[in-house]
Amino acid sequence: MEIVWQTPANPPDKDDYIFLNGRRHVRPYYFEFISYVKNRWAGKTIVDLFAEEFKGRPYDYYVSAVKCGRIQVDGEMVPVSYIVKPSQKISHFLHRHEPPVMAWDVSILQKDPDVVTICKPASVPVHPCGQYRKNTVVGILQADHGLSPLFPVHRLDRLVSGLLILARNALKADFFRQEIEAGMVQKQYVAKVIGIFPEDEQVVDVNINYNAREGRSTAEVGDSCSDFPTKGKAACTKFTRISTNGTHSIVLCKPITGRTHQIRVHLQYTGHPIANDFLYLSELAANPSAEGTSADRAARSSSFGLTPQDCSSDKCEENTREDFNTDPMCTNCPNLVPKGYDVYEEGLCLHCVKYSGPGWVLNAHIRIGHF
Repeated sequence: MEIVWQTPANPPDKDDYIFLNGRRHVRPYYFEFISYVKNRWAGKTIVDLFAEEFKGRPYDYYVSAVKCGRIQVDGEMVPVSYIVKPSQKISHFLHRHEPPVMAWDVSILQKDPDVVTICKPASVPVHPCGQYRKNTVVGILQADHGLSPLFPVHRLDRLVSGLLILARNALKADFFRQEIEAGMVQKQYVAKVIGIFPEDEQVVDVNINYNAREGRSTAEVGDSCSDFPTKGKAACTKFTRISTNGTHSIVLCKPITGRTHQIRVHLQYTGHPIANDFLYLSELAANPSAEGTSADRAARSSSFGLTPQDCSSDKCEENTREDFNTDPMCTNCPNLVPKGYDVYEEGLCLHCVKYSGPGWVLNAHIRIGHF
C-alpha cells in the first residue's frame, strides 16, 4: 500500500470529512508527529522512551514501529537498541484518527478584509491541539470556505459555543491581542445553570487554580491569617439572572479576568453549576472518571500519539470502514473513532454572545430556547 504522509502544510479539504449521525468525522490520514529529545529522555533506548512516556500503545507496537521505520531519529531508521541523545528529532509516523465533533456548520457572521467573525459550534476546538487538526474551527473554515491564513485572537473552550473573532493577518491579530492584554476588551456569555439563581447581581471574586494534569480548575478562597497563600490566580466574574423556571436559570456572565474554566468554576462556587457541565457538577466533581467527563480528559491527549489508557469507547460507526483505508499497524483501526472519545458528547450550556472594545461591539442574537 502506497502511503502518502501529510504534514501541517497539507491544508484540510472538504473530502476529508465524513458526516454520520450528527457528527463530523475526519477520514483517517497518515501524519508525521515530531518531537525533540528532552534531557530526561536522553540515555534511554528509543523503544523504552516511547513505552515509558507514551503508554497509550503496547510495547510490541513500538518495537515494530522502530523496525519498519514508523519511528525515526533525525530522519533515519535506527535499531530498537538505539540510545537517544538530547535535542535529537524524533518522528512518529501514524495513521491518524481525529475525534469527531458536532456536525453543525461554522457560521460566518461577518467577513471583512482584516477580520472574520464566526459562531463557533460546541465541541470544536479553535485551532489544532492534541488529537485535533482538521476538526477545528481553523481547519473547517479553510476546507469549507477557503479562508487562510487565520489568526485566532482569543479562544473559547472546546465545549463552549458562540462568538469568535479571527484576524486574517498578523498585524490585525496583534492589534486585538494588545487590546485584550490591556484589559480593554469585555466579553459576555449566557449560561443555563442548575437551580434558582439569586435575583441580585452576584460578584464572585475568588482565585482560580488550574491543574493541567487533571484538566480542571478549582476555586480558592484566600485566608489573610494563613501562613500558606493560595496558589491560584486572581479571578472575578459578575453574574446577573435573566430568567428562571424554578428548576434552571438563565444567567448573564461577565468575566472580568480570563482564567481557564473561570465561568464554569465560579458558577460551581455559587452553588449553581452549568446544567450539563459534568466536570464541575457537585455530585461528579469528586469523581473525575465518572461517565460524561471523557471528552474533557480526551482533549488533553498528547499530540505525539498518546491515547488515554483509562478511557474507553465502543461507540464507533463500523459501517464506515469502507470510507477509509485501514492500516495494519494502527491501534485505532478498523474503527473510525479513536480510542478514548465519547462520540455522543454534548456541548456545554454556555454561549459567548458579546464582545466589546474601544469603539467596537460584536453581538450574537441567541434564542433562550437554544438551551
